[in-house]
Amino acid sequence: MGIVVENVSKQFGSFQAVDRVNLEVKSGTLVALLGPSGSGKSTLLRLIAGLEKPDSGRIWITGKDATHTSVQERQIGFVFQHYALFKHMTVRQNIAFGLEIRKLPKSQIEARVQELLELIQLNSLGNRYPSQLSGGQRQRVALARALAVQPQVLLLDEPFGALDAKVRKDLRAWLRRLHDEVHVTTVFVTHDQEEAMEVADEIVITNKGKIEQVGTPAEIYDNPATPFVMSFIGPVNVLPSTSHIFQQSGMESTQSEIFLRPHDILVQREPNGNTAPARVARLINLGWEVQAELILDDGQVVTAHLSRERFNELELQPQQRVYVKPKGAKSFPLYYSI
Repeated sequence: MGIVVENVSKQFGSFQAVDRVNLEVKSGTLVALLGPSGSGKSTLLRLIAGLEKPDSGRIWITGKDATHTSVQERQIGFVFQHYALFKHMTVRQNIAFGLEIRKLPKSQIEARVQELLELIQLNSLGNRYPSQLSGGQRQRVALARALAVQPQVLLLDEPFGALDAKVRKDLRAWLRRLHDEVHVTTVFVTHDQEEAMEVADEIVITNKGKIEQVGTPAEIYDNPATPFVMSFIGPVNVLPSTSHIFQQSGMESTQSEIFLRPHDILVQREPNGNTAPARVARLINLGWEVQAELILDDGQVVTAHLSRERFNELELQPQQRVYVKPKGAKSFPLYYSI
């Protein structure tokens, strides 16, 4: 058993940050808490860490009731967004800090620090100070310091939020490899959908203090449980069920809104009886694909994603007349596949 959150609530004044949340994080997994600002994800992480106390409910860590235990007793490793390294200490000294507090033998500390330097691939930089490192290197040192004391659980609060896009991408791939080596139960907070999809075994979607859905990246993307999840994970067109694109395809729905992913829109140069006419308003080259903004004859605007190969076949130009139909769509609570 890793972490169990049982009917936990937390309120700050009149703001309900966490509202009767239940969650189980399996031992040895890497789980992302994903949601917009103010959704309760960071508060939930701090409750697990013991940095906040719940108003109600219980928190279990590795099978033990940790609801009222201190941060130290929980054996938690915590990594903040802004590193929180000791500026006056070298990399080695930062990593060794928690071990020295526990008064471990010097030889044991040195061996553990060396092991972690190799693990984070900074073996040659052990005697440098944080100011002499890049942002990505500093965050790796922060992770090593958290792992040094061999915590039962590793918690990360938007660990890559202060880094630029290229470094973020490199570090999240590194974090996934690191987790596969150490297998410590890990929970990290992020508002970056791509980051969560790439790194996590499971994703927990939070919204307004509640959990909307828990599942693997594939489950969350392919089978969203609510309109919020569908809209939050990946791009989506939200259209009235009366839109021409659905009427022409023969799709019927009792719901007022239908959700359609951009890659689930088929674009053709010629009509075939179940397509809706549209006009190309704008084309955006995204490198690996092309985004086409299309205006249907009923005035609805839809976004379609085309592979470079398909785009080249169609030879699309702005203001060109095209014909579209949905390949797949979702309404709530019913699912339609076209």
